[in-house]
Amino acid sequence: MRTETLDAAWLALPDGPGPYPGVVVIHEAFGLNDNIRDVCRRFAAEGYAALGIDLFEGRSRVVCMARMFAGAIAGNLDHYGVPALKDALTRLGNHPDVDADRTGAIGFCLGGSIVLTWACSDDRLCAIAPFYGAAPRPREAIRRLCPVVGSWPGRDFTTKAARILQTHLTAAGVPHDLKVYPGAKHSFFNDQWRNYDAAAASDSWQRVLAFFAEHVRPGAPGAGGSS
Repeated sequence: MRTETLDAAWLALPDGPGPYPGVVVIHEAFGLNDNIRDVCRRFAAEGYAALGIDLFEGRSRVVCMARMFAGAIAGNLDHYGVPALKDALTRLGNHPDVDADRTGAIGFCLGGSIVLTWACSDDRLCAIAPFYGAAPRPREAIRRLCPVVGSWPGRDFTTKAARILQTHLTAAGVPHDLKVYPGAKHSFFNDQWRNYDAAAASDSWQRVLAFFAEHVRPGAPGAGGSS
């Protein structure tokens, strides 16, 4: 595995020849930390080039989050943070070892919400994986999403998004795999946080790998994910 430290980003690449399918990894409120770097490494081990983005670098985290949430509530599909992610996907696609036609994204909490908003207006994404993300506004935009594999805890302020997305994605015929984990809590995927739930984290990760194998990396060496 190879890693590269970039401006406001961190890239993990598989060993061996490319081009690889790519994944943009979007952090939760904690920023680009060791947990997000570990997610990037896990994707690289599965044959993806994984770019972890820092939406807070050089800025106030509180101000950044306030702008993102205000934009999301207002139904602005290009709110603060979305342009940075579009630029990040361009950077990833321009990397010589990445296939720009096979890219996806994953996000957690703040990142889970913003990845859903971003995907409503960027058709370069082949699939997204929101974790405990809120449904984007306006709701009609949901029908423009690419395939979605989403995961939520059973009792959380974001859980209702699963039902909203299910309704709109089904009506639009968009492929999706949405699951609520009844016993899990917010940030259940983060193994460095007190709410870590090993069973929910393992199951959701396998669902992401299987879904991305189908929608992001068809035809890639080893496509099909792993257990």
